[in-house]
Amino acid sequence: MPALTHRGFWIDTAVILAYFAGIVWVGLRAGRGNATLKEFALGGRSIPWWAVLASILAAETSAATFLGTPAEGYKTRALFYGQLAIGTVIARVVIAFTFIGPYYKYGVESIYEFLTVRFGPRTKNMASAIFLFTRVLGIGVRLYLGGVILVVIWQHFFPGAPVTLATYFWGILFVTLITTAYTVVGGIKAVVWTDLIQASLMLGSVAFVLWYLVAHLGGIASVDSALGGWDQLLWIQVGWDSSLPFGKALSAMLSEPYTIFAAVIGSTFLTMATHGTDQDMVQRMLTAPDPRRSRLSLILSGLADIPIALAFLSIGILLRLYYKGAGGLPDIPDNHVFAHFIVNNLPAGVRGLIIAGVFATMMGSASAALNALATSFTADFYLPYLNPGADDRSSVRAARIATVVFGLLMVLVGTLAAYSVIRDRHLTIIPIAIGILGYTYGALLGIFLLGMLSSGRGNDRTNLVAMAAGIIAVLFLGKVHLPGIVDFGQWMPDWWPEIAWPWYVLIGSLTTLAVALPFRTPSLATKGNGQALSDSLK
Repeated sequence: MPALTHRGFWIDTAVILAYFAGIVWVGLRAGRGNATLKEFALGGRSIPWWAVLASILAAETSAATFLGTPAEGYKTRALFYGQLAIGTVIARVVIAFTFIGPYYKYGVESIYEFLTVRFGPRTKNMASAIFLFTRVLGIGVRLYLGGVILVVIWQHFFPGAPVTLATYFWGILFVTLITTAYTVVGGIKAVVWTDLIQASLMLGSVAFVLWYLVAHLGGIASVDSALGGWDQLLWIQVGWDSSLPFGKALSAMLSEPYTIFAAVIGSTFLTMATHGTDQDMVQRMLTAPDPRRSRLSLILSGLADIPIALAFLSIGILLRLYYKGAGGLPDIPDNHVFAHFIVNNLPAGVRGLIIAGVFATMMGSASAALNALATSFTADFYLPYLNPGADDRSSVRAARIATVVFGLLMVLVGTLAAYSVIRDRHLTIIPIAIGILGYTYGALLGIFLLGMLSSGRGNDRTNLVAMAAGIIAVLFLGKVHLPGIVDFGQWMPDWWPEIAWPWYVLIGSLTTLAVALPFRTPSLATKGNGQALSDSLK
């Protein structure tokens, strides 16, 4: 077979297999002794802050970032996608001093238990259900990129072989099974300590690829010349066209996802939702011993996001220059460009290590999501409703079964994402992956802000209407088009802009707040916890 005679094949295979063996071993060893749900979900709050920091970076830097962000740089030949990192720093400061304290105060395992304390079980159930549904979709879409790297490898060794949906499916299934295995056994400890390895590998891979590309393009001076000067790179995009009338200029600005206004306003609200109301991300913050160290890891991870985003975008821009000099690329989807470079242009051994880095980013985000989904389902639905008298052993077993079920669901979503990209080869994955969160997370953020910043507003019944209104507002005001399902824009007037995805969470959260705010929280429902919550914020 051609693959068996290919130079360097066995070296790369050995490197990748060694990586997988090491990750599984560390994951299984780190998670020994998970006898209670608290150990499974929070690791006994004994994880060092620097490991939590690495875990946050690994979760944020999914395969969508590793392969999708260079695709954005390659396609736009600009750095303005990186503007969105500005909002992530602002949001983390807000989260650190508004959300973290109450979560520690009440010792929650699922952060949606806070909503039970503040409002009641109905609000908690709907918020948790929104998270479960949205996170399965969001991570499932990212898992599609696990199929991408194996598809590119397949095309490299078998150039004439057809690429079908099944080719993607086996790649997605392979990575998900390995990730699910160590997450089922190890819980959050396995997630955090394997994330530390995966984040280190990811950062090392990015640094090497940047050096390799610059060296092969002739050095920094040659890159500067090929670009026509560094000033030709677009760093900041305002998006406002002063030559247009005010209404048309505003519409155009809101339709563009990568503007400074979307970065400072839209991205701030988006990150407040993803890092403050998402069990996946918050759960790892709560593994730190105390709020102070949790805040430290959160804020530092935001500062690290800026150079990481610029590094990935720079890879995409350098790849455009690289392939321009090499005679161009074959006709492949934009999402495949970086994967194509890794498989076809890097030396043996290094190639295997960076392919392992791609898997590392995907496994880091998937393992955290699986653990968070299992924790939320077990704490919010299994224990209160399905088995109220469950002991520690039953609770952990339920969480492990839930991990497997959610893993299978994410494989299904990843395969559907692959099908969408097969139909549209220039469909980039970043807007899809983050846009999915935008549809529903505004409702989550709105209700959490109401609970955090007030002690007497919001009602357990009317909150459901408010969250539903927040989701509906995003779908219609954002003119969301779900291919093959429905186009909400058809019910909006033509003059209404097609608002870009970074603004979705802002729309959803403001709508949710506006609907929920007029209703008061019955004093008996909170049983005095409103004052305790207020005290915890001081």
